[in-house]
Amino acid sequence: MTESKSMILGCAGKSLTPDEIRFYRGERPWGFILFARNIGEPEQIRDLVASMRDCIGRPDAPVFIDQEGGRVQRLRPPLAPNYPAGGALGALWRNDRDAGTRAAWLMARLHAFDLLRLGITADCLPVLDVPIEGASDVIGARAYGKEPGAVIELGRAAAEGLMSGGVLPVMKHIPGHGRAFADTHFELPTVDTPMDELRRHDFAPFKALNHLPMAMTAHVVYSAIDPSNPATTSGKVVNDIIRGDIGFDGLLMSDDTSMKALSGDFPTKAAAILAAGCDLVLHCNGVFEEMSGIASRTTGLQGRSLARAERALTYIKDRDAAEETAIRAEFATYFDAVA
Repeated sequence: MTESKSMILGCAGKSLTPDEIRFYRGERPWGFILFARNIGEPEQIRDLVASMRDCIGRPDAPVFIDQEGGRVQRLRPPLAPNYPAGGALGALWRNDRDAGTRAAWLMARLHAFDLLRLGITADCLPVLDVPIEGASDVIGARAYGKEPGAVIELGRAAAEGLMSGGVLPVMKHIPGHGRAFADTHFELPTVDTPMDELRRHDFAPFKALNHLPMAMTAHVVYSAIDPSNPATTSGKVVNDIIRGDIGFDGLLMSDDTSMKALSGDFPTKAAAILAAGCDLVLHCNGVFEEMSGIASRTTGLQGRSLARAERALTYIKDRDAAEETAIRAEFATYFDAVA
């Protein structure tokens, strides 16, 4: 099999252009990601996903999407119901712990039904960030709560629900985005919190769920660890904190390189991400020139990174025998407004 490169790429529209087909065939990304601009009718989505995999000759190539619920949900009615945000699950959990945990599992299991029928095999969920008061709303209601315990329980339930349905979970944004006072889509935030508090509050959910197959980095500077570089391009954060303190040895992907938080041109970004120890570079917006820049400095997936990638795919082989109608009916007992 031809070697895949250490990147996950998007595309511009609802079908691949001839240039994109040639580019993917030549550059061989490990996986792909879909956004709202790529979403139309079910058959169109299935065709797009199939053509992506066909380009690289890998029918098992993962195709990712952000399908959290709330405001971050790429599939909308009629493709999928409008699901509640993570914060709504957290509110239920605080009132009734068992009900909240069950609802988190059910919602993730429903995501799996929605995604797999379209050929999408990975969901960038659970969100394990623990916001503090006053932090940027970029996380906000996406988070399960403001205490690590709630985030751990609900994040675990969501990951297990996805995997039960044959979909790969990606926890985000390691080692924690909850203290960022800026939106990383537009600028780079710096967190000045001491290490002891970061370990107790921000890192705790990722440490508790460090067995999960994949994680996405935070474009955040932690001055107590590396005052010069965000986690995504910091060897200190990746090696000492994510791999060390947190103990995560799964597949580590960057957050989107087209976000404004990262400085430099796209070749520079890609090289810095891989040099820091991330396994995969993520580029989402489908802009051809930017993807070309990413590909120019992205290396083949090999060694420990390749082993992690191969291991991640083993997490989604076995689907449970859950019946979709029954799962939807049970979920509706917790959230009546889901349509």
